[in-house]
Amino acid sequence: QVQLVESGGGLVQAGGSLRLSCAASGSIFSISSMGWYRQAPGKQRELVAAVTGRGGTNSAESVKGRFTVSRDNAKNTVYLQMNSLKPEDTAVYYCHAIVIRSSYTNLEYSYWGQGTQVTVSS
Repeated sequence: QVQLVESGGGLVQAGGSLRLSCAASGSIFSISSMGWYRQAPGKQRELVAAVTGRGGTNSAESVKGRFTVSRDNAKNTVYLQMNSLKPEDTAVYYCHAIVIRSSYTNLEYSYWGQGTQVTVSS
């Protein structure tokens, strides 16, 4: 199995910054993609930003220029640096990883973290 452990959420004032971290552990051969989603009350879960194993990134338009996703492949860890936070960024942030557990099968598995609350006050 694979576990994703998140840290770094909390309460911050508008305009402030937070850094989220997510470390993957367990039966990992390689990680195809690793990133962050968020879900606000009454809304669907949405992609915030993700990075592939080759370093390519994808992010939501609403966070471009404010949030930066990065990855440490050696540590199987993904980070989300969030600057210029807005009240509308308030949500539970979930780490997500697509993992290949074995080189024999190359099958990809999807895993989620438990979520970390980010609250931005106005």
